[in-house]
Amino acid sequence: MADLRTDHGPNPYVLDIENVTTQNEAFRDTLWTGKFLQMTVMAIPAGGEIGAEIHDDHDQFLRLEAGQGRIMIGDSEDDLDVDQVVEDDFAIFVPAGKWHNFINEGEETVKLYSIYAAPDHLPGTHHETKADADNDPNE
Repeated sequence: MADLRTDHGPNPYVLDIENVTTQNEAFRDTLWTGKFLQMTVMAIPAGGEIGAEIHDDHDQFLRLEAGQGRIMIGDSEDDLDVDQVVEDDFAIFVPAGKWHNFINEGEETVKLYSIYAAPDHLPGTHHETKADADNDPNE
């Protein structure tokens, strides 16, 4: 298994992304940061959420490997016109400048990975819980 809690970028990195994603227990773990791309894995507990956010200068790709929830995307925090239930094997593309949130409405922890182009977090960012992420001055 890949070494979690280690940012392997910008070095070449090969992994079984499904296995690494489903084994992750942290809210967010940054596993690879390059010059133009970043990959994190996330575990969102039942009833949890990522939280409404916007990335003005980069796109984001998310893929669920386990669980189900609701993705919402729109032009403002109060106008999330895309509102869809998603489950494992779904992919989500969030364009730069769009508000978005993911809520785990299922009964099991959602496991997903996220790819940012360009990077969104500092290399090596690790948040054991959403509270850790919310309290991180770099976020």
